Parts: sequence; C-alpha cells; structure tokens
Amino acid sequence: MIRLRGVTKSYTTEERIVHALQEIELDVPQGQFLAILGRSGCGKSTLLNLLGGIDKPSTGTLQVAGLNLANLSEAQLTDYRRFTTGIIFQFFNLLPLLTVLENAALPALLAGKNRKQSLARAEELLEAVGLGERIQQQASLLSGGEMQRVAVARALINDPPLILADEPTGNLDSKSAEPVLLALSKLAHDSERTVVMVTHSREAAAIADRSREMRDGRFVD
Repeated sequence: MIRLRGVTKSYTTEERIVHALQEIELDVPQGQFLAILGRSGCGKSTLLNLLGGIDKPSTGTLQVAGLNLANLSEAQLTDYRRFTTGIIFQFFNLLPLLTVLENAALPALLAGKNRKQSLARAEELLEAVGLGERIQQQASLLSGGEMQRVAVARALINDPPLILADEPTGNLDSKSAEPVLLALSKLAHDSERTVVMVTHSREAAAIADRSREMRDGRFVD
C-alpha cells in the first residue's frame, strides 16, 4: 500500500536549509494500522503531508496505492486527496452550524456524489462510530470526543483505502480518546483500510498494529 525509499524533504528559509526528513524508508501493507511516534518538530507531520499529497518529497520514491506521488500533476493530486486518502485532523474542522449528518457527508457532496446516497452512507458511518442517535444535532453541541468521531466518519465517506490521522487525540482526555482510537483500529481490521496515525502519545500509539519512532527527521527504532 505504502512504499517509501530514500525520501527526503528540505525547506529553504532566509537563514538556512531545514532538513525535515532524511532518507526515510517505510513499507506499510494494506490493512495495517501504523503509529508514527515522536515529539513536535521530529518530522512526523511532514511525512503525513507527503503521504496525503499535500506536499512533494525533495528526493526519493514515494508510492501509495501504486501511484508515484512525486510524478502526479496538481489535478491528479487533487483526485488523489479526494478519493485515495481520508484525513483526520487534530482540531476536528467541523462546520458548527451544520448537523452531524451533514458534516459527515460533506466531502461526498463536494465531490458531486448523489445527495441521498451520500447522506445514507454518512448515517451508516455515524452508526458505526456510535453516533447514530446524534445525526440531526448541530455539530457545535457535541463534546470533543464526539466531534472527533464525526471527523472519522467524514474521512471515510468517499471510501478511501488510506486514512491519515494527525494527532487525532491531541485535544482529548483519555476517556474521550479511547473510542476514537478504537474506531481507527476497527477501520483497519474490519474494512482492510490502511491507517497511519502520527502522535506524541505512547498510550495512543500502543493501540496500533506497530509503531515507528521519529527523531530529527529519521526513524530511530
């Protein structure tokens, strides 16, 4: 599913060149839940941006689902982000005045899919993450843990094979974080989706099938 060989990413600032990633080698098979562990600034979010098609590597080979992301045009990357990946952010990014159901269905509606079918699929996904009774509530009335579970459902609405989770429990207490992590684990094991989560929490990483630790732009494990 994911194959990286010799991937580097460097940024040029006014003062110096920053080497955010250095010679990254990584293989993640389909259906695996991988946690990438590390402190802020270690390069894990940069790696997630590359996997999400938000940025391109400076050097090296980055393949996801048979696609070499470095060779894709901007239009191809847009399609990749829309249909191959689903991204779960730390800060939820829900639209507060929309209902839970509308928030979950939004990526499918923006992609031009049938509204009735999209809402029905969103309802199924919300049931799966334990929010079936909240679908008509405004998103602003949910707890933080509930908002993040809506974000999980939203990431799945276009049925992407790859889910990328950027510190998904970073703003949650341990009680709220547990159902979010269990939902991610269930995704990988029940639907054969690949899940890559970056986190600074060893407790969160422990639920994954395996973990890799990053420091100074490299894997150190």
